[in-house]
Amino acid sequence: GMLLAGGQAMAQRLGAFVPYSTVGVGVGTSSYYGDMAGYRRPVQSTFGMLRWSAGVNYTRHFTPRFAARAAFNYARIAGDDYTINAKPKYESDVRLARGLHFRNDLKEFSVVGIYKLIPDGRNYEHRNPFGAYLFGGLGLTAHNPKAKESADGSWVKLQPLGTEGQGQPGYHKPYSLVQMVIPMGLGLRYKINSRMDISAELGFRFTFTDYLDDVAGNYAAADALTDPNVIKFANRSGEQFTARKGVDRTEALTKLQSFSANGNVGDPFQYAQNLNYAGGARGNSPSTNDTYMFGMIHLNYILPSQIKCPPLR
Repeated sequence: GMLLAGGQAMAQRLGAFVPYSTVGVGVGTSSYYGDMAGYRRPVQSTFGMLRWSAGVNYTRHFTPRFAARAAFNYARIAGDDYTINAKPKYESDVRLARGLHFRNDLKEFSVVGIYKLIPDGRNYEHRNPFGAYLFGGLGLTAHNPKAKESADGSWVKLQPLGTEGQGQPGYHKPYSLVQMVIPMGLGLRYKINSRMDISAELGFRFTFTDYLDDVAGNYAAADALTDPNVIKFANRSGEQFTARKGVDRTEALTKLQSFSANGNVGDPFQYAQNLNYAGGARGNSPSTNDTYMFGMIHLNYILPSQIKCPPLR
């Protein structure tokens, strides 16, 4: 301990950088981009189904410009065809007829490298009052998409159901509930005092799956799904009321039908089911992987770098 303290004191006298560590907590928002929140409508997709995020982290600052961080984040993402598209601006979008929705609680562990655009001073006490940084790395996310049961309001896990025929002969195997992600983003930092910082951070997560929302490919063939409980979650285009909020879809589907029916409007729910038929497209085509984004505020505390020995008695 005496050697370590003496080495740090010598480094400070010589002007060399003294590494230090921080621990932090953060809270913020989460947004999802995928088959129910298209990339072509970034504002609507970002704010239309905004949810929450929270996390803890440990950061080691190795040089004035480079640090590494390990973090655990817990967040919820969600999507809903009706909520996203039942607006006058988007009421002609055929995804309104699909009637799908989901929510997914994510448990993410990541390790990222941090590059400081504004370097630190020779130790944490001499860091700049303001800072900006970029980060990128690797992570793992455990997820489990669910949808709401119309009858009793319970949330049902979708992956075991195989809503697109997963696990059936001739179909893909069930998708994994643990996925690799690539976190990338930027942040701004403000020095509160010698040991406390606050930062605002925006981070995208690029994934290797299209099933965060349980939607990716085509509807299974009529003979592939025989369980009524699976069928009702696989294709919800014929439901009159939205499962999440209990909103009547009749008016919205009637308007949607009028855009393409040339005035010959029939049963809007039959029209919706004709658009979402067995073997037809259920997800985006061509398929693109889902992504999500965290916007978080972190409060970080700098751990003491000196080792203090208790007095001898």
